[in-house]
Amino acid sequence: MGKTSKDKRDIYYRLAKEEGWRARSAFKLLQINEEHNIFEGVTRAVDLCAAPGSWSQVLTKNLRQNAKNVDDVKIVAVDLQAMAALPGVIQIQGDITKLSTATSIIKEFEGLKADLVVCDGAPDVTGLHDIDEYVQSQLLLAALNITTHVLKNGGVFVAKIFRGKDVSLLYSQLKQFFTYVTVSKPRSSRNSSIEAFVVCQDYQPPEGYQPNMVNPLLDHKYCDFNQFTGPNRFIVPFNACGDLSAYDSDTSYPLLLEGQTSYEYKEPVQAPINPPYKEILEKTKSLKINNV
Repeated sequence: MGKTSKDKRDIYYRLAKEEGWRARSAFKLLQINEEHNIFEGVTRAVDLCAAPGSWSQVLTKNLRQNAKNVDDVKIVAVDLQAMAALPGVIQIQGDITKLSTATSIIKEFEGLKADLVVCDGAPDVTGLHDIDEYVQSQLLLAALNITTHVLKNGGVFVAKIFRGKDVSLLYSQLKQFFTYVTVSKPRSSRNSSIEAFVVCQDYQPPEGYQPNMVNPLLDHKYCDFNQFTGPNRFIVPFNACGDLSAYDSDTSYPLLLEGQTSYEYKEPVQAPINPPYKEILEKTKSLKINNV
């Protein structure tokens, strides 16, 4: 398949390169903001599982509009993997399950807490939905746990979720910390994908709750889980972000879009730095050379 094949099949992948985003996921956060206005008044934000940095790019571009002095805007990007530098973004290469990472974030904010925490992290999917949903739920809970350390009261938390039959308990846990919990499916997210995003607004932890990286998020000291009954412990609103004028992520489009007279292939904005699969690719190339 030629280089133009993916540009035809994935319009958002193509637009990301043309508009200078590091990944197509940038459009997901933009469309979530269009629906929920999560950037309003935000000057301190944390991007968890940030690599390759497209959500940090979106935050940088949008949050600077909220302050007269751009130096008042602080964005901290956290990831285990190395990430190419971004102007205006402070990077922490660390584990979101470690207290030291939360401490480092607060230190960068000079003792203050974040207005917004976002997380687009996901595991390497297996294709077995039950396993993928479980692993993703654990990643989301890890992101929520560190968020309880760094997010101010009234703040907003946005994270990727895999929707499945057992997701209702996860919703109930989120609802204990936030007044409003909504599940959103951006138009740039493929319909064939089980991913969606929880948009949690107005952070209000249970009275007396003390964030702790060791213990579970909630225990019976703060909440009686027996009160959650039935298959749907909370009815969480669901909406689709991005109006009908937006491109459909499951549709193949011609290389010449409406209003364009020429097409030019563009390389991705930023290649991954030391990705986990790099060693495998090198071994595969070596095997091919040796077999020739």
